[in-house]
Amino acid sequence: MPAPRTRAFAQVDVFTQVALRGNPVAVVLDGEGLDDAAMQAFASWTQLSETTFVLPPTAGARAQGADYQLRIFTPGGELAFAGHPTLGSCHAWLAHGGQPQSAQHIVQECKKGLVTIARRDGALAFSAPSLERSAPAPDLLAAVCQALALAPGQVLAAQQLDNGTQWLGLLLDSPDTVLALDPDHARLKALRQKVGVAALYPAEDDSGPALVRRSSREARAFASTAAPARPAVQLEVRAFAAATGVNEDPVTGSLNAGFAQWLIAEGRLQAPYVANQGSCLGRDGWVHVNADDQGQLWIGGHTVGCIQGSVLL
Repeated sequence: MPAPRTRAFAQVDVFTQVALRGNPVAVVLDGEGLDDAAMQAFASWTQLSETTFVLPPTAGARAQGADYQLRIFTPGGELAFAGHPTLGSCHAWLAHGGQPQSAQHIVQECKKGLVTIARRDGALAFSAPSLERSAPAPDLLAAVCQALALAPGQVLAAQQLDNGTQWLGLLLDSPDTVLALDPDHARLKALRQKVGVAALYPAEDDSGPALVRRSSREARAFASTAAPARPAVQLEVRAFAAATGVNEDPVTGSLNAGFAQWLIAEGRLQAPYVANQGSCLGRDGWVHVNADDQGQLWIGGHTVGCIQGSVLL
């Protein structure tokens, strides 16, 4: 094994304008020379939902415009794609002096393929990767509902979502149901299934989630923190990922991308909209979903640098 050396490092909070209120990602900005085992060991040590390693793009990807290659690890394994690490790593790469080939966008190479990232109004957004979706097996759906203590009538629709990371997506009857869930994470881990849940806010709640429903949870979490005005929120989201070593992910780009592609395709939502995620963990993530003139969906949010320095790997 090569001797460890000093490597540039950053930790970035994603889907928030206020540090410590989003989802952090650890970014090793020079991953050259690290093997898979070393990357996995560091990701397991950080215990964040994702840790990433920036590498030069492969020759073929660079010829197609890729600016860097990204390896993405959870404490339990590698992902072909993930959303908040994509935005947070791009933030860190740019802050570290990265110069994209294009003046219009940044291109990330990952195991899912090439992902385009745009800078918009002080935030970053990635183009939602292609999505494969299908009906879940009835026995799996029943087992997951038992682990979440959900009654059949509380699940309006369910889909297996795969955009480089796999989720079982559940559309529930109300944001109250989403926020009240207390999952049996051990059962979800045994099922080896990541589960995302979401619910639509009624039209009369377009001014934002009713603080009465979030009640004391948000009051305790945010009372001492000055924050920008809340945007209008249409979707409440939570993500349970015990299967990859994280019981609940604070704010999840890949899952929100999958929900957007699914729910918009079925006419349940319309872009642009904003999703909220993280309040049950004391976070306040805002995920902005937009569509361009070609119908491509973009999943975006603000990013805040929290740690900058070096690691010995």
